[in-house]
Amino acid sequence: MIWEGLKNELILLDFEADSSTEVFKKLGKTLIKEGYCKETYIDALIEREKDFPTGINMGGIGIAIPHTDKQHVNHGGVAIGVLKKSVDFYQMGTTDEKVEAKLIFMLAVDDPKEHLTFLQRILQVLQDQKVLEKVKNVTSKEELIKIIRDKESELEKGAVLCQQ
Repeated sequence: MIWEGLKNELILLDFEADSSTEVFKKLGKTLIKEGYCKETYIDALIEREKDFPTGINMGGIGIAIPHTDKQHVNHGGVAIGVLKKSVDFYQMGTTDEKVEAKLIFMLAVDDPKEHLTFLQRILQVLQDQKVLEKVKNVTSKEELIKIIRDKESELEKGAVLCQQ
């Protein structure tokens, strides 16, 4: 399970930022403080985002999944930010199409071989519009963790049934 390490300290609810850079600084600082990332992490995020944007429009709900190279990471994890108001990110794969991101899933990826698998598993959970709506409107960190873990558990049960 990808979300098993998710903990309250890695979640910022209803936080304010005026730009993607400010999001990187605030949420990235959380990953650094908790020991997931090195001091170089935030600057690396900012630089990587210029060439490889991380915004995704998920059916009208904007998200961003910023991440960077493993040399800036101590061990893997995910920090989640639910913004008070949306911040512009560029759509993944473009440099001119904006996404108003309200939900940020900041990755600390320590194994480049697992990067795509990690991303795919996150997107599996986030493709459910009901889950995104619930996450967007959470009032507590515990509620957010429960929503995501419940969805992942449902997906895993479905995968097991498909294999039988």
